Amino acid sequence: MLRVGLTGSIAVGKSFVASVFIELGCHVLDADHTAREVVLPGSAGLEAIVNAFGDEILNQDGTLNRQQLGAAVFGDEDKRQLLNHILHPFIIARQDEILRAWEKEDPSGIGIVDAALMIESGGYQRFDKLIVVHCRPEVQLERLMLRNGLSRDEAQRRIDSQMPQEEKQKFADYLIDTSDGFEPARQRTAEVYNELRRLAGSE
Repeated sequence: MLRVGLTGSIAVGKSFVASVFIELGCHVLDADHTAREVVLPGSAGLEAIVNAFGDEILNQDGTLNRQQLGAAVFGDEDKRQLLNHILHPFIIARQDEILRAWEKEDPSGIGIVDAALMIESGGYQRFDKLIVVHCRPEVQLERLMLRNGLSRDEAQRRIDSQMPQEEKQKFADYLIDTSDGFEPARQRTAEVYNELRRLAGSE
């Protein structure tokens, strides 16, 4: 199975591209889903977080209180790094488990993991190929304002807190530009899919 990473900054259209890959027959895993799965009640991930941050980050029913955890790490880079350091190995292990299961059922298929911070975390190095979704900065800003109901300044601050798009693009094997809307993005995604299909078939 060809293992592919899919990443991109906030509000660049990554979810749309992921949905097109699913339509085309790829196996696609959303890293956010894995991140939620590894902190379910009874999991080793949740236990590790409680050991580090205390019981106050739990709801009464034993589930993770994301708001409390967010408040605990907000503005504290050391705590945020600690949280990532704790969770990352669990997330990677679970993703790899899912990829192995896909590989068993579809050896010549394409397995894609969709994750926003794949380059920043170094996780992209586990994949055969890396796709970076991007768009023009002014398009990104407008989309984020519209999607999240933010002012121009608030949206710009969120964008500025991430690795610049141009920097992410340097890591890419394939680039998908969504600046001009759905149809051109869909067409480019299909082109990349055909390239991946050829690679998967020749493995």
